[in-house]
Amino acid sequence: MKVSRRGMLTGAAAVGAAAVGAAGVVGLEGRSEAATTPVAQPRRDSVELTWFGTHAWQIRCGKTVVLTDPWLTRFKTGTFTPEGADPKTKLVIKPEVIDKHLSTADAILVHHGHYDHMADVPYVAKKTQATVLCTETHANLLRAMRTPDELLSPVRGGEYLPFDGFAVEVYPSLHSCSGKRHTYAYPGYRYDVPARPRVIEDLVEGGTLAFVITIGGLRILSLSTANFDPNALRDLQVDVVFAAPGGEPGITDRLLQTIKPVRKVIATHWDDFDKPLDEPGVPWTDLTPLRKSVQQRGAELVVLDHLQKVTL
Repeated sequence: MKVSRRGMLTGAAAVGAAAVGAAGVVGLEGRSEAATTPVAQPRRDSVELTWFGTHAWQIRCGKTVVLTDPWLTRFKTGTFTPEGADPKTKLVIKPEVIDKHLSTADAILVHHGHYDHMADVPYVAKKTQATVLCTETHANLLRAMRTPDELLSPVRGGEYLPFDGFAVEVYPSLHSCSGKRHTYAYPGYRYDVPARPRVIEDLVEGGTLAFVITIGGLRILSLSTANFDPNALRDLQVDVVFAAPGGEPGITDRLLQTIKPVRKVIATHWDDFDKPLDEPGVPWTDLTPLRKSVQQRGAELVVLDHLQKVTL
């Protein structure tokens, strides 16, 4: 069944304003003083999420801003046509598009090195002076793209990084794969600074990371593709998950069985990114499998459209 754009927007509107936290309830069978003593709740501040398509998210709490894979430029690649992407498609950066939507950031989280995740990072990093968390391959590619070295913080997975107003946990992860050979586009690593990337195939995957952002008392698991490392995420406790459609059959079921139960899953990377950011998102695949997997685990799927916000 094809999920229509109208249907997804209706779903997003219906769930977009729902809060993640729920108040605790004291049972009458508890100790006598429980009926008159309020249950202390963890302090929570409002966290606003804005989606810029693909896996480009702005996570804001007060004046604190965290960006994930901030790629806003978007240019025609043919990725979702029968012929697929032309690997020699030239990389393009559109400062006027980025400046329209992004003004500040404290951290940029790079999940993997592909163009639809990292091509705008040099401009955004220089504009905001944000700390860029990435693998060593990503850092070498970003250095080749003239990103100031002092902004780069290479990580591997296992790090706990406290910042002013938020914290980031880094986990090793995996890129989604598909097809008879279970492959993905543009694999590879760069152990030294290469020639400046000019076309999309120059931005290799370079290792994939997952991040948990703790901000405003909320814990968000950010996955950029439909895959993960089960050993890294086993029994992980979070409030919200960014999860992508696609990947191998049953991948979302396995993810939600691996981590502890969550109440909200937010769809990410579901749009055809050859289409403009200022137009409604067009799904590149049917979201029904993702929706069913989420609902079967008793969670709620939230689907935002381009430039839409939700406050949790």
